[in-house]
Amino acid sequence: MSATFILSLDQGTTSTRAILFDASGAEIASLAEPLEQHYPGDGQVEHDASEIFSASVKVLCGVLERAGRNASEVAALGVTNQRETVVVWDRRTGEPVGRALVWQDRRTAPVCEALRARGAEPRVTALTGLLLDPYFSATKLAWILDSQPGLRARAEAGELLAGTMDCWVIWKLTGGRVHATDATNASRTLLFDIHGQEWSDELLELFRVPRSLLPRVQDCADDYGTTLPELLGGSIAIRGVAGDQQAALMGQGCIRPGEMKATYGTGCFLLLNTGETAARSSARLLTTVAARLGGRATYALEGSIFVAGAALQWVNEGLGVPGGGAEVEALARRARPGHGVTLVPAFTGLGAPWWDPDARAGLLGMTRDTSLAEIADAAFAAAAFQTRDLIEAMRLDAPTAFGPAAELRVDGGMSRSAWFCQKLADIARTPVGRAAYEETTALGAALFAGLGCGLFEGVEAAAAARPQTMRMTPGGDARLADNAYAAWLRSVSRIRSDAEIMFR
Repeated sequence: MSATFILSLDQGTTSTRAILFDASGAEIASLAEPLEQHYPGDGQVEHDASEIFSASVKVLCGVLERAGRNASEVAALGVTNQRETVVVWDRRTGEPVGRALVWQDRRTAPVCEALRARGAEPRVTALTGLLLDPYFSATKLAWILDSQPGLRARAEAGELLAGTMDCWVIWKLTGGRVHATDATNASRTLLFDIHGQEWSDELLELFRVPRSLLPRVQDCADDYGTTLPELLGGSIAIRGVAGDQQAALMGQGCIRPGEMKATYGTGCFLLLNTGETAARSSARLLTTVAARLGGRATYALEGSIFVAGAALQWVNEGLGVPGGGAEVEALARRARPGHGVTLVPAFTGLGAPWWDPDARAGLLGMTRDTSLAEIADAAFAAAAFQTRDLIEAMRLDAPTAFGPAAELRVDGGMSRSAWFCQKLADIARTPVGRAAYEETTALGAALFAGLGCGLFEGVEAAAAARPQTMRMTPGGDARLADNAYAAWLRSVSRIRSDAEIMFR
């Protein structure tokens, strides 16, 4: 019996999911396990790495059972993961020295501020494409080593290992035989030189991280060993790895310069493929590794929106509109045309390209006849305006990456609404490709694994093995859309925490 199925493990922030795909990219079966969140203090978020591994084995076994398949029928396993979350474990026992620090954890903000005050950020950004922020792994890793007496000495003696969740799961699945990560995950640590494609001695010294802790960095489609046969009922080759947003970029088929995707959840991540050019951003967007295949890295510009779907949740819970996003949409569709109401949803500050954590939300342009319908419509429009912010910034940073056929491919909860996708196309003045299959992150990991095991002849063939998108073109009056966007920019300027405008 030939092995033609691909297994994907999507280790996320709130759950761990396994999906079995066939060679055409079609889902056969899926199974998820929720992940407990731990909040030991203000701004502190932790995960139990042992729970993550147990859940990984559970869902991998369970999805094979649900599909009526066995390990011998699986050509390869692909792994994708929540980025930046980091754990340290004992090399000999395989036990974590403590909980993993999650990407959302902010406890090392003072360290980042001190490094910024020393003038370290420009050099860090030049090497990594990132900003000095506790979001990334390096300061979290150093904090773990300093959290218990003797841990740093043990790390320097080579007794401990560290990695992001992909690295941890692979080490456990292979019985400790493989300590490796891929270039996309490495590029999110603040320790990896994305231009030289290697761990940076300069950064290791700056962040006080011993090199002996760190994994080998490999391609996204590569040999990551095989699983222990007793775990999944047989050995399965691990042949694909990528961080979640880069996996989604692949799952959306964005393999060429100028192709971009946006994932709309609580917030939004937008990535633009810039090819082999690591574009430097003037708007403090992130430059990151999009993929590495055959030893050659491609890059992306990345921008994050703090509040997208969360604005709809605010309308539900904060304004007392019952139900979920569908009910908010039904209300929004009753709004008066040209009502002029703008919601700037800076409930937790503004993300890219503004980077103003102290900004606070504003609801502007209301009149006596403003109703909940207009506010609901403004909540949907806010996601579209913020997307246009990012696209405009990316056009300035990487003008050669944008061609006349540039399209934004979307996934995530808000993309289920065809009405919102059309509004997005109209406001952003960019064609929108709505994903026919939502689990693009897991699909991307599967496509990388299919490449790694030779199931696909090349990246073009892999990208073709996915459901096609439904395309929506910009409609309405472009002048009116531009005027509405200008009103959005004026509204943003009014709720900023200071007078300086970093992006126009």
